[in-house]
Amino acid sequence: MKDRVEKKRLAILRVLRDAGDPLASKTITDELLDIGYDISPRTIRHHLKSMDEEGLTEYSEKHGRFITAAGIRELEASRVFEKVGFLNTRIEQMAWRMDFDIRSQKGSVIVNISFIKKDDLEKAVELLIPVFKTGYTMGQLVRLYNEGEQIGTHSVPEGWVGLGTVCSFTLNGVLTKTGIPVQSRFGGLLQVENSEPTRFVEIINYDGTSIDPLEIFIQSGMMDFSEICDSGSGRIGANLFEIPSEARRQAVRIAGRMEKLGLGNVLKFGFPEHPLLEIPISIGRAGGIAIGGLNPIAALIEAGLDVKSHAVSDLADFSSLFHFSSLPARIQLFR
Repeated sequence: MKDRVEKKRLAILRVLRDAGDPLASKTITDELLDIGYDISPRTIRHHLKSMDEEGLTEYSEKHGRFITAAGIRELEASRVFEKVGFLNTRIEQMAWRMDFDIRSQKGSVIVNISFIKKDDLEKAVELLIPVFKTGYTMGQLVRLYNEGEQIGTHSVPEGWVGLGTVCSFTLNGVLTKTGIPVQSRFGGLLQVENSEPTRFVEIINYDGTSIDPLEIFIQSGMMDFSEICDSGSGRIGANLFEIPSEARRQAVRIAGRMEKLGLGNVLKFGFPEHPLLEIPISIGRAGGIAIGGLNPIAALIEAGLDVKSHAVSDLADFSSLFHFSSLPARIQLFR
């Protein structure tokens, strides 16, 4: 009984979160009925009253019911076992939603969002630029967001600045739009020796996690970009993906065009059905290794800066991105 009640409460919170705007209880009821929940308007009102008292939702006589920040946190933290594999779904959804056209160079791409304190911004840029220069970043384009700006389900906190970096799954979106299906298998720590990738030392499968693997590795301090910048050796974030063998040649060309646009960096394409850095590849497929989009943030964490990151966070128009070398000048507008 308790489990059924929790499922219904979470379903109500999801409807409110996904709507983005306040909803009347009747609208919430209709939405839940549409997705298969057998629930009465009276039960909805009961749950909403209870969640109002807990601070998970809030009622406005003028606009209706909306989810609070506490409600969003409750959604993110609850029933984690149901979210295993959620990241894979999120990747597919965002790759489908982005509409960047590589020929016209117009449209949206997927970005990761990281929040940096304004007081740390100058120091952060000093650390970021050498990382971008190593080439171990997903492209060379970034975007800045001011405090209060809404980015997907996240809002830039007061006193902070949002940094958008190109997400590696932008590659998935571009390939998908050209008719090449992509399967992202895992995110991992990639060992680099003398500027050459050698092997994965840690991996987390995307279909077995609810959190982006690179977020875990970065927050755990498992990367070492200070060493990478100094000697060309160390551990970086990367992910392994697979494509149909027949599409390999076309995918290589597309990845090259993305790199020229500052949107991507595929470290390595394997040959059909051949292991890639000791990782077995499925029959009828070829593997590839893409650089992790959150890699620049690892350098900030290593230096002790307080940074909050959200992988596969939102879409950004390609025209709003700029080259990382412009960061020192751009941050002057955010002081």
